[in-house]
Amino acid sequence: MAKKSIILLQLVLFLGIAKARAQEDLFTLIREDTEPEKVQLLPEKMVFTQRLLWGEKGLLRKINWAPLTLEQREKELKLRRKMLTVHQTIGFITLGGMIAQGLLGTQLYNQKFELYETHKMVGNLTSISYFTGAGLSLFAPPPLSNNKNKGLSSAKAHKYLASLHFTAMTATNLLAERPSPGMPSDARTMS
Repeated sequence: MAKKSIILLQLVLFLGIAKARAQEDLFTLIREDTEPEKVQLLPEKMVFTQRLLWGEKGLLRKINWAPLTLEQREKELKLRRKMLTVHQTIGFITLGGMIAQGLLGTQLYNQKFELYETHKMVGNLTSISYFTGAGLSLFAPPPLSNNKNKGLSSAKAHKYLASLHFTAMTATNLLAERPSPGMPSDARTMS
């Protein structure tokens, strides 16, 4: 089982790196075949956080930390690749944390209240890893171009599901301190 998980993780990381290299190859083609004045350096559509930081009038452009030049966009695409690779890795770590927390939660419902603090700690670490991964995705520099594929792709499905699971994780953290039904109020002190 562990070998299958490692192979799956390697495959996902390989596909992410291959996609990033394809983006870099596209950038190289544009750089060689297009006159500098005609190069579109930013995609038409960006996530609001990307537009806020990396857009033509974004914060990083205004303070001249990341001027909108061909060379700077090349650096941004390399940074994007690194950030999204880490995002993928953290996603798998978060999934492991969610599974562990679910298993611990099941034990709590089986009256093993000594696991309460462990369950709470795993939940907090899972939330930290989740929102770190989300931040890496939301604040990464934008891609070079928009994906114009029609129909549902894995990237589009991920974006749609991200809205759902981001909302669920936020709600989980807001509701985390409410007592669980069936759990004695003194469960925190039973360990």
